[in-house]
Amino acid sequence: MTRKFLRSVLAFAVISLISVSLISARAQAGGAVPSSPGAATPSTTPSTPAAIPTGPGSKIGTINIEQAVFASNEGQRDFEALKKKLDPKQNELKSQNDELESLQKQLQTQGDKLNEDARASLVKQIETKKKSFDRAVQDAQEDAQNQQKEIFQRILQKMAPVIVKHAQETGFAMIVDTSNPWPQSPILWYGEGGDITKAVVDLYNTQSGVPAPAAAGAAPKPAAQKTTAPKPAAPKTTDPPK
Repeated sequence: MTRKFLRSVLAFAVISLISVSLISARAQAGGAVPSSPGAATPSTTPSTPAAIPTGPGSKIGTINIEQAVFASNEGQRDFEALKKKLDPKQNELKSQNDELESLQKQLQTQGDKLNEDARASLVKQIETKKKSFDRAVQDAQEDAQNQQKEIFQRILQKMAPVIVKHAQETGFAMIVDTSNPWPQSPILWYGEGGDITKAVVDLYNTQSGVPAPAAAGAAPKPAAQKTTAPKPAAPKTTDPPK
């Protein structure tokens, strides 16, 4: 799975989880909007958007949700384990790809020397193997994407309350996600001073109890490796014998 895929499929999950945590935290603090039938509520019109819950502070902070999940000890551990789990399938796809490239090379170098039946058989073999390979690549990518999404959502669900608690304790009124650069997100510019990504990762690591990876280094990227199916060589045409 690529990072772009994660950004698109998990954007709604990020907003939902943090929004729910903010609403819950505000309700506990006594700031929830009354919901009883007889309670007075501010009048709104269909064109008036609902108010977004904010914290008690006055600062606006930022967090790179994607980086926070991947950089956490739990994220590094689980994504590395998934990578190892997917390695056999990647090796299998590589073998299929090598076989397909070998047949294509054979067609390119020997195609004009083969008789009509042999050449047609080779072209048919390439087409069949390519269809099978493309289908295997698609299935492998979908499986990897689903497993990565499950890991990401599971960690994010546990991390969201940590983000809210830290924001409340440090006087932030709002935390915005900077995983997507502008113009994919509405955030045009932000300073590093209000970024809480590292602080949240440190707090989450302490809470989770998952030890840091043995080898120090950057947080791993999503495990799935994109395998590009090779394009079949265009069959050479020869003039029919006269």
